[in-house]
Amino acid sequence: MAAHSRPYPELSFVGVALGTLQGVIMTASFVYIALKLGFGLSGSTVAAILGFVVLRGVLRRRSIVENNINQTVASGINTASAGVVFTLPALMLLSVNDPTLRDFPIGPLVLAAVAGSLMGIVLIIPLRKQMVEFERLRFPSGTAVATLLRSPGEGMTQGVLLLGGAGLAFVLTVLVNTGMVPEDLDLGHFAALPPWLPVALYISAANLGAGLLSGRGGLPFALGGVLAWWVIAPVAVLLGWVPAEATMPAAELDGWMADELYSQMLRPLGIGMLIGGALAGVFAALPAVRGALRSLSAAARIAAEKGASPDEIAPPAVYAGAVGAFVLLYLAAWFSSDTIGPLTALAIAVVGALWLGLAGIIVATATGHTDISPLSGLALIAVTLMFFLTGGNITAAILIGLAVCIATNQCADMMQDLKTGHLVGSRPREQQVAQLILCWVGPLIAIGVLFLLWYAPGDGTPGFGPESTACLNETADCLIAPQAGALQAMIEALTNSDAAVDKYFSGAVMGGALSIFPIGGVAVLVGLAMYLPFSITLAYGLGCLIAMGLERTYGASFIGRKLIPFAAGLIVGEALTQLVWNLAKMGGGL
Repeated sequence: MAAHSRPYPELSFVGVALGTLQGVIMTASFVYIALKLGFGLSGSTVAAILGFVVLRGVLRRRSIVENNINQTVASGINTASAGVVFTLPALMLLSVNDPTLRDFPIGPLVLAAVAGSLMGIVLIIPLRKQMVEFERLRFPSGTAVATLLRSPGEGMTQGVLLLGGAGLAFVLTVLVNTGMVPEDLDLGHFAALPPWLPVALYISAANLGAGLLSGRGGLPFALGGVLAWWVIAPVAVLLGWVPAEATMPAAELDGWMADELYSQMLRPLGIGMLIGGALAGVFAALPAVRGALRSLSAAARIAAEKGASPDEIAPPAVYAGAVGAFVLLYLAAWFSSDTIGPLTALAIAVVGALWLGLAGIIVATATGHTDISPLSGLALIAVTLMFFLTGGNITAAILIGLAVCIATNQCADMMQDLKTGHLVGSRPREQQVAQLILCWVGPLIAIGVLFLLWYAPGDGTPGFGPESTACLNETADCLIAPQAGALQAMIEALTNSDAAVDKYFSGAVMGGALSIFPIGGVAVLVGLAMYLPFSITLAYGLGCLIAMGLERTYGASFIGRKLIPFAAGLIVGEALTQLVWNLAKMGGGL
């Protein structure tokens, strides 16, 4: 891959290699973070900052468009992390109680993931000119990264802040893992508060960093935890909704009530709100479908009238990519289970591809206007459709959900990157080529890291989730996988009668009702907070408040120039430290 003949190199070996390295590291890090905290993260900002450090600071290369290729590759690889974590762990969690699901079909998993990644890229290429150049959609994240790329003078300072945050996270994570610092700082213990009225802070650099990055926008997440544990829990106890067992010792009563509140009330309510809020987000995005389909029609008409632009990948390459992705999806469905025949697999692939295409258009349009992606809801709908289409085959349904989740996330990220490139003067073709040739890297890394974490709980048995040994023993590597837990709960509700169905339904109604507020994704955030331990949401909320205070004191520019790179360092530093720790533990070194 030689440097382009333009004055500044763009699609260069150095830019692609650096982006690939960063993408691999971020994917591994963000898989861990998404399992632990329940939400994915974009890697564009981190990649652009480190690109300045390496390209400009170390290699003395001054091309902004080369750095744009670096961040495009890195973020494109990293998009697989959220898609994998939101879906695949559900199959693993279901396998705990269903031995027939424990033989994970690795080949079909990889095929479905790569098919989703490839389909997401080729789907969005024909829409670029219409959405970015004609309709001029905002794509806020892409615009923000473009602003960063055009401010190279801040790059080295931001790199130092990012590395400083990573160093602090390394020290804190080691202290927590060795037991020198408690993972949960129980402030309620000093005031003799009962466990069902918790006041505790989760000692995690990544969690604090996520709160710092979110600022005011993350407050609904923290308020969801406050609603669950400081409002619903005390009311439930005082009104006797959690009746005590007559023979239970008084010393154990409060702890038992806290466990019952979480498992029988707050957790199913939170899952229901996640599902209801996500589905409401999908329905809210439906008006955008008409405009997106109009964009697709306009793009096709322009291509027919004027021919392919030299700045875009040629249509035959796009068609070949689409066909290749469909074949991979078909093979993944066929080989996912012995009960899936070739005709059923064909039906699954056709329906999956059609829904994937519609979902991708919805996501691209939604992120263009608001930066909010109804990713979870689209995956839930895909899994439900496939569950009934396959006659209740859970593995095949989750595989297609995996492909849809990765594809839709890829659509959003790709269009954000193309918006960035448009603003900094990159050629779209260079970005598209880089994404296409590396579309397989992210899925492989994300699935590999997921299995690493599944088989490294520390007691010789596989597992994560709220019922895992690590979570029950409250050890530092407890991974909750809340988004996948919601998918697991939905599948269990479809397959058998569940005592908590009324809670799921009530939560879904509450989540749908919350969606009327003009805050994007508020129902999903509140539901996620109710699902997670309160110590996580309280510490996250503290990070939000700190960011808001700093913005009020020093201004919005301070947040972008100083706080964001430091917070990103906290997140990446903890994730990488914990991954290395798990590898050492598996190897017997810890």
